[in-house]
Amino acid sequence: MPSYGSESKRHRELSGLLDPATTVLLTVECQLGVVGPDGALPELARQARESGALARVARLVAAAHESGVQVLHAIAERRPDGRGANHNARLFRAAERLPVRQLTGSTAVRVAPPIEVAEEDLIVRRLHGLSPLAGTDVDALLRNLGCRTLIVTGVSANVAVPNAVFDAVNLGYTVVVPGDAIAGVPADYTPAMIRHTLALVATVATTDEVLACFRRPERRI
Repeated sequence: MPSYGSESKRHRELSGLLDPATTVLLTVECQLGVVGPDGALPELARQARESGALARVARLVAAAHESGVQVLHAIAERRPDGRGANHNARLFRAAERLPVRQLTGSTAVRVAPPIEVAEEDLIVRRLHGLSPLAGTDVDALLRNLGCRTLIVTGVSANVAVPNAVFDAVNLGYTVVVPGDAIAGVPADYTPAMIRHTLALVATVATTDEVLACFRRPERRI
């Protein structure tokens, strides 16, 4: 991670963005069929776990539950008959041939441990596209929650995470990316994506920096 200068200044800047009353934590495709030990993409799942990214997402989710930050889990899935799914890119066609398919109602589309889902968490499932935000209920939910800052975590740094960041910025949200709580393949791609792309449109932080900004506000009613 790059140096961010004065720690106190950095903390003040992040704290200004991460007001629990107006912040939502988004987990992207942190589901068993993607990052689980028997997932469809073993290399991505291995990288998410061995890098510690998945464990850091779990830490952020647990802290969000304690501090009153709303958590939203974005899940990618498909119907068994494939209706409504995209076929207009190599990625979608390849996914159809994978041994593990993200079928609605299956184990593959459950949020993966060690992330714990609380009763107050929101789960948004999509049947199409590459982004957790485009064509889903996420934007409307964020606006109804009074969200101003969206924390984006999860996988992959190759496709879904940058899509989520770009869409959120285009919709007017401020985005914070804990760079050590996202993963992609190969391993050296993620820091390059962060440095050369995500850092241009989002505030990049570490998990520990974000956790330091969480505090216990009054719970939303």
